[in-house]
Amino acid sequence: MLVLALSGAGALWAAPQTFDWPQWRGPVRNGISQETGLLKEWPKEGPPLAWKATGLGGGDSTPSIAAGRIYAMANRGEDEVVWALSERDGKELWVTKLGPAYAQRATQSKEGPACTPTVDGDRLYVMGLGGDVSCLQASDGKILWQRSLTRDFGGRVPMWSYRESPLVDGNKVICTPGAQDAMVVALDKMTGETIWKSAIPASPPAEAAPPAAPGGPGAPGGGGGRRGGFGGGGGGVAYASAIAIDFEGQRQYVQFTARGLIGVSAADGKFLWRYDRPANGMGINCSTPIFHDGLVFAASAYGAGGGAVKLSKQPDGTFKAEEVYFTRRMQNHHGGMIVWDGCLYGANGGNEGGYLACLDFKTGEILWDARDLPERPAPKGSLTFADGRLYYRTERGTVLLIEPSRKEYLERGRFEQPDRTRLPAWAHPVVANGKLYIRDQDTLYAYDIKAK
Repeated sequence: MLVLALSGAGALWAAPQTFDWPQWRGPVRNGISQETGLLKEWPKEGPPLAWKATGLGGGDSTPSIAAGRIYAMANRGEDEVVWALSERDGKELWVTKLGPAYAQRATQSKEGPACTPTVDGDRLYVMGLGGDVSCLQASDGKILWQRSLTRDFGGRVPMWSYRESPLVDGNKVICTPGAQDAMVVALDKMTGETIWKSAIPASPPAEAAPPAAPGGPGAPGGGGGRRGGFGGGGGGVAYASAIAIDFEGQRQYVQFTARGLIGVSAADGKFLWRYDRPANGMGINCSTPIFHDGLVFAASAYGAGGGAVKLSKQPDGTFKAEEVYFTRRMQNHHGGMIVWDGCLYGANGGNEGGYLACLDFKTGEILWDARDLPERPAPKGSLTFADGRLYYRTERGTVLLIEPSRKEYLERGRFEQPDRTRLPAWAHPVVANGKLYIRDQDTLYAYDIKAK
């Protein structure tokens, strides 16, 4: 595919269009690529392997791809690092030590960081397990500035450490310390200096829960997530990453904290609205919120579920978040969700397992659940969307190609990644420039999925 650009006095030149994946969940943080010309079905053995890179270090950091480079984080020995590979062949271009590897208390996912680097022009932004935010030069990995969410803002490292991928929006880097007076902060992306800190009021008293959406057996007790838990102190950071939305002339940042979904003003961090019900009582809220067709949706596991709210701007300029539906049939743990053609896709299930499910996004009605199929073909996993297909990676490591359908589960290919580790496959699949990237701790696989 070619794009035309103007040069000089109206001269035209053609350049290949790129479909980079420069941050967590892609160009606009919705898990969707605009790339076309990809395989619609896979051969029995799966797509061909273009290359693989080894010796990367441990961790669940999903890679980002921009301007011919691949970036991710890892622990190598006693060090927490960021590395860059060549997109062409996987050769290492540079590696930068950020500091000592953080020793996480919990045993799960302690092998290394989980942040996806955010690339913004000639800079990239990362967050380590201990809450250290770093800005690096993309070309050579030189550290330009660093801040600490704990020392600088009073944040407390949650049970499974900081796992947020920083959001870059305009001149700001958005992060979530989780402190009482600094739940969310905006840093100057060039200097790291604080622009604003956002304090979030305490949750209102729990109210009687409205009925769950069709297909859902009801709401979790206690309104979901208003208790303490493993999210952190002071109301607490959870494990999700923020998104930016525009609504009624107001730029907002939406984040899923340990106690609920919140919206704050992009201009000054002022608290705008909250919706607590999708948060679980453990404070283990991991999946990125979704904003689509005027609805904001969030979901978590551990007995909670997913809920959608419709925002409205009041005459006094304040905002109201009114629940449209809530369902227990989308207890998304940390594999993420995608909205396509009016349907919400995501794994429904927590530590005990789960399966891919499809819901009507506007109503929450369950359309199908792989759990109900005799072969149960799509156990719990993470997903990405490109060129009319869902790329679904199960926690066991199997990679599936699925055609989206509101009527039924339609599988168009699957393969087993070679040399699987025994650890859960928690790094999400990434599609960029005709390649499917699968990370398994120390190794990154690049598969050629371009249609011939």
